[in-house]
Amino acid sequence: MNLAPEILFKIAGFPVTNTIVTTVITDIVIISLVLILKFTISLYPKIFQNIMESVVEYFYDSTKDVAGSRVKFIYPWVLTFFIFIVISNLMGLLPGFETIRFHPIGNTSHEGVPLFRTATSDLNLTAAFAVISIVMTHFYAIKYTGVKSYIGRFVSFQIFPVFLFVGFLEFIGEFTKVISLAFRLFGNILAGEVVMGTMSSMVAFGVPVPFMMLEVMVALIQAVVFAMLTMAFMNIMTEKH
Repeated sequence: MNLAPEILFKIAGFPVTNTIVTTVITDIVIISLVLILKFTISLYPKIFQNIMESVVEYFYDSTKDVAGSRVKFIYPWVLTFFIFIVISNLMGLLPGFETIRFHPIGNTSHEGVPLFRTATSDLNLTAAFAVISIVMTHFYAIKYTGVKSYIGRFVSFQIFPVFLFVGFLEFIGEFTKVISLAFRLFGNILAGEVVMGTMSSMVAFGVPVPFMMLEVMVALIQAVVFAMLTMAFMNIMTEKH
């Protein structure tokens, strides 16, 4: 498996990779689930509605316990990141990923390239999510704490030059958050795909099952970690004191 996603074809000069195809499919799955829930919602919920309500309530309650009244603007981001990432991660475990091959025009490889690849195994996507998470965190920090308080986090002449140096470290820390969020998700999912691909090529039945169960746990944990870190960052940056 390559670190970079494979290009399948181009549209008006824009390269369409296998991770872009999977991202579109993930979007379709999420929209379909929302529509199913909308038209089947009932006062006497069935299994699917119970699962969805449990997920929604868990993240709402967790965010409210941490952020209080700020839950109204933090919670939507937390839930959105979790839903997309966990569905994308789990889709990578479906039959056909990395095994269904596509032969792009001009590609001389006999095996071709994978038609489907987990969207979160693309650093472009995980980095985009990380940037969105941190940019919105700083947007809310300015909006709810004020420009003066926000700048004071990074520039302070109290106990000069100690606080000024601390502010500089805080500023650098915001960039490391992007790197940390992006590479943590990308690395774990990519490593999982490599392990699954290696084990499946060695033994088709039996042995890969424990590894698949492990990857299910990783898929869930990484989605929760990304969502919870976003919640923590937004909560810390929007604290007025």
